[in-house]
Amino acid sequence: MIKLKKGDPVIVIAGKDKGKISKIKQIVKKDGKVKVIVEGVNVVKKHVKGIQGVREGGIYEIEKPIDISNVAYYDENLKKPVKIGVKIIEEGNKKVKVRINKKTGQIIDKVWEKIKKEV
Repeated sequence: MIKLKKGDPVIVIAGKDKGKISKIKQIVKKDGKVKVIVEGVNVVKKHVKGIQGVREGGIYEIEKPIDISNVAYYDENLKKPVKIGVKIIEEGNKKVKVRINKKTGQIIDKVWEKIKKEV
């Protein structure tokens, strides 16, 4: 299960951009591997040939994906990378699945909510 999602604040923990703090732009799943595109991280220059009437040619800077194992959720209160856990909380006749900060136990957000069926 992928515990990170689009828009989460992350810190790069390995690679040429180690230590950079940014947000996840997109999650890419391909060939059983999970990669993330992070704003301002792993920026490369791409030489693009122009197509008349469609785009202009030139050198563009694009963000390439990095492996999800090279980023960690960044807690802005603690100013540290933290691990994320998943917990199911039962409230009356509802089951709620939430993401939690493993260090503080604080709830980050709700993943889903189901109403229990009475038997």
